[in-house]
Amino acid sequence: MAIVWFILILGAIILVHEFGHFIFSKLFGVYVYEFSIGMGPKILHYKKKGGETEYCLRLIPIGGFVSLAGEDADDNSKIDKDRKLCNKPVWKRFIIMVAGATFNFLFAFVLLFVMALIYGSTSTKPIVANVSEGYPAYEAGIKAGDRVVSVDGHKTSSWNEVQLYVQMSDGKNMTFVLEDASKNKREVSVKPMVMEDEEGNKSYVVGISLDTTKKTGLVNSFVYACETTVSLYKLMLLTLKQLFMGGVSVKDLSGPVGIYTVVDSQAKQGLASIMYLTAYLSMNVGVINLIPFPAFDGGKVLFLIIEKIRRKPIKARTEGIINSIGFGLLILLMIYVTLNDILRLF
Repeated sequence: MAIVWFILILGAIILVHEFGHFIFSKLFGVYVYEFSIGMGPKILHYKKKGGETEYCLRLIPIGGFVSLAGEDADDNSKIDKDRKLCNKPVWKRFIIMVAGATFNFLFAFVLLFVMALIYGSTSTKPIVANVSEGYPAYEAGIKAGDRVVSVDGHKTSSWNEVQLYVQMSDGKNMTFVLEDASKNKREVSVKPMVMEDEEGNKSYVVGISLDTTKKTGLVNSFVYACETTVSLYKLMLLTLKQLFMGGVSVKDLSGPVGIYTVVDSQAKQGLASIMYLTAYLSMNVGVINLIPFPAFDGGKVLFLIIEKIRRKPIKARTEGIINSIGFGLLILLMIYVTLNDILRLF
């Protein structure tokens, strides 16, 4: 079942992402050669008689693409030039490029909303509900009802951010700024406790937890979906920032093998966990695709911005070389991350 869930989750996220590119390409009159889910050889394909787009399902359930006329400026096909992407206004190309990530964000929101409607929702705010006796937080004087305003000078607006900073602490002393129910602020020093599982993986805890009381209803579900979507978005940006600044190591990244192990674990927790994981991964895909790096949608957006500033497009050959280098580096990173994932299994 883990394999089935893995394929369904990645398939759904990729389908939503590529559909975003596809639907706006169609709306703006761009000729679409192919809409494909998966990579490698075709296993299923369909093209309506007289239609322009071939819909494909490919063998390897990782990745996907929408092939557009004029995606490369040197496209010499006989398609009408008005239907080629390269001849569309910059603003239309911009929308097409960011539509994939936008649909990933919307997909995450819908999943979280439906999950909250079915199973109820909990608070995402960084308010302490319980303090475990004998743990660092208890010794530091943190109390139930305290709101975590900041950790080591970093403002916190969600529980996810607090957890991330604790895991990044490497067991060193941390400074928490807290606010009690009377709005009085105080500063405490906490040294996280090191925990180690059966496989030797280390994690850090301070002994605080959030309110797990379930709230139900349409309004609560909507508020939860909004807060969690924003929280996950900020968490992704924070993680990327820490990755570039050295707070998070490349060794901590996960590829398909790592994702599979997480899916295997979450599948045992039930459908709610699967829905949350799918939303989390969808947000992840959306944010990563907006990074201004060649081979990502964000890289194409960057080229559009440069084109707008220069008032002329970058040479097709130059753009192709940059994208090829970026894609090559991305493949090397994926190989490195996948090898690390495999080594963790043993």
